[in-house]
Amino acid sequence: MGVDRRARLDALAGYLHDVAEDDAAAAALPPTVGWVVRSTRMEIGRFPTLGEELVLHTFCSATASRWAERTTLTHGSNGAQVRAVSVWVAVDARSGTPARLGGWFFEIYGPSADGRRASAKLALGPPVARVARSGRPWPLRRSDFDAWGHVNNAIAWAAVEDAVEVGAADSMVAVLEHHAPIDPRSHPVLAAEGDAAARSVWLLEPGERGRVLMASEVEIRRSGRSAAEVRQGAAT
Repeated sequence: MGVDRRARLDALAGYLHDVAEDDAAAAALPPTVGWVVRSTRMEIGRFPTLGEELVLHTFCSATASRWAERTTLTHGSNGAQVRAVSVWVAVDARSGTPARLGGWFFEIYGPSADGRRASAKLALGPPVARVARSGRPWPLRRSDFDAWGHVNNAIAWAAVEDAVEVGAADSMVAVLEHHAPIDPRSHPVLAAEGDAAARSVWLLEPGERGRVLMASEVEIRRSGRSAAEVRQGAAT
């Protein structure tokens, strides 16, 4: 939780990880296959707040040969509402390379996917050079890395949290894409541009126009106002 008692974006990402792990365990998925997040879209109608009881429902909403889409719905006792759609890539647990999903997966998750096809295509581009040059170092900690030796997805959401200003009463839509792994040799910089209604955020390799490691776009509705209304208010 933040100082305003609102669940941070990285905490929400952690909830998504936990419920996905619980679902995989309940489905007795083989330990030879692991999963890494490719992208996530969060639609937050109302943020969870301190002490609120949450109920999460998760299901496979689309499939492909080497990745799948998972939708998770979060409802809170105080009115919290979050809808998250993530694309998870299957990887070989020994080599860490993408793995083809077998019949066992479609037998378990095919009915809920109902023939819908998951896409792992990335849509967010790099920043312009001026924005890339304005980036500041984003130090990494040992605790940021997961079992694959990459920065955990929730840590990438922490970078977005650090680059936007959002209150407990606001709602938002945020998309985050992983363009390249962030490993212990990386020295990422955090760059952002936008206004009070919409922000673009990147983690980049250092340099004039560093390679994109993570890209995110966030639209914020301030206490029930639309993005257009927020921009109009900021201009007056």
